[in-house]
Amino acid sequence: MALAGPVVISQLGHTLVQTADTIIVGQFAGTISLAAVSLVHSVFMVVLVIGLGIAFGLTPLIAQENGRSNYQECAKLLSNSFWLNIISAIILFLAVYYGSMYAMQHADQDPEVVNTAKPYLLILSLSILPLMVFNTFKQFAEGLGFTKQAMNITIWGNILNVVLAIILVKGMFGIEPMGVRGVGIATLIDRILMMAVMAWYVLSSKNFKRYIQHFSIRFIDFSRIKQVLKIGAPVAMQFVFEIGAFAGAALIAGKIGATEQAAHQTAITLAAMTYMMASGIASAATIKIGNSFGNKNYFRLQKFATVSYHLVIVFMLICALIFAVFNQYLPYIISKDLTVIAMAAPLLIIAGMFQLFDGTQVVGLGVLRGMGDVNIPTFITFFAYWVVGLPVAYYLGIELQIGVKGIWYGLTLGLLTSSILLFLRYRYMIQKKLIHQVDLSLQ
Repeated sequence: MALAGPVVISQLGHTLVQTADTIIVGQFAGTISLAAVSLVHSVFMVVLVIGLGIAFGLTPLIAQENGRSNYQECAKLLSNSFWLNIISAIILFLAVYYGSMYAMQHADQDPEVVNTAKPYLLILSLSILPLMVFNTFKQFAEGLGFTKQAMNITIWGNILNVVLAIILVKGMFGIEPMGVRGVGIATLIDRILMMAVMAWYVLSSKNFKRYIQHFSIRFIDFSRIKQVLKIGAPVAMQFVFEIGAFAGAALIAGKIGATEQAAHQTAITLAAMTYMMASGIASAATIKIGNSFGNKNYFRLQKFATVSYHLVIVFMLICALIFAVFNQYLPYIISKDLTVIAMAAPLLIIAGMFQLFDGTQVVGLGVLRGMGDVNIPTFITFFAYWVVGLPVAYYLGIELQIGVKGIWYGLTLGLLTSSILLFLRYRYMIQKKLIHQVDLSLQ
């Protein structure tokens, strides 16, 4: 809990930026603008999570090497992760500018929504580079167990983002109202400042002195870049398969109508907040399990995995209860449109159902990442979301004309499938390690 708490808040910060943008636009700019934000987040998040996944590849490696007290190797991994993330950011910007913009224009969406979304997507894509540099130093610090600093930076960054977004969207202090463009500019400024502060902290703090003395951005070793990428790339694909499925669900909702898309965005924004909290628990599990895996203490590893599952089950049950009891009131946080609110309220009942599966599947991924097992879990996420979840969502929502509810039933089935298969994979992996350790002790 001590490790997970700050990670939860820090992870939640990524979602709160999007959440704040959604709330501000929903309250001050209207339903078309809210649908535009939904569309942009759908196509942008798929690209963004590739970057976040690649950056995350550093954390379990740092945790494992720190478990072996190999401080020089930690610094060399940081050096190469820095350049890997810079290059990734440039490639991802180009992917957003050309790929996502094209996809948005040819996805059978409301033309007014697309025209409103274009400038927001462009400005938001510029924030990828500072966000990737921020995550380089954040994942390094968290891999060593220092989680509070990224949390503090994220909190202040989000406060700044909200203040700037309100000023720019509404046009306060003599500034011309910018609408959706305003939240994009606020997010870009926020991420540049967060990058600068996080880099300064890691490079100047005495907590990292024994690591940083071996750090240099001139140290480039393709074998270490490949090492980070070997974990980061599958993690990125795991994110893509899951976030991509939810983005696909938003596009399916958009085919039904702008109001349905806005309702989907309202409900998924609220559900994403609890997911990111569970993701924080999963990240803490990765750190602790990576450390135990590094010094081959598999019994300790098993205890941390069990505790992580128990924590997320209790937490998600509480969240599910809140969603079920307050489903009529929570949508007001996002939108003032009564039609959107009425349509989003029953979706939160379904969200209450899939909270449990969402939490256990993300912890399953975190546990397996700590053990360095990323390839099979990547296949599991693809199967669960793209072979089971999304096709069922399309069939129920469009073919059977159940509407947005049908889309969410499909997503729930995908999460359940992922949760079960990842848990079975963890049980297989830990039993294999424990049997191997017993065999060695007998010898």
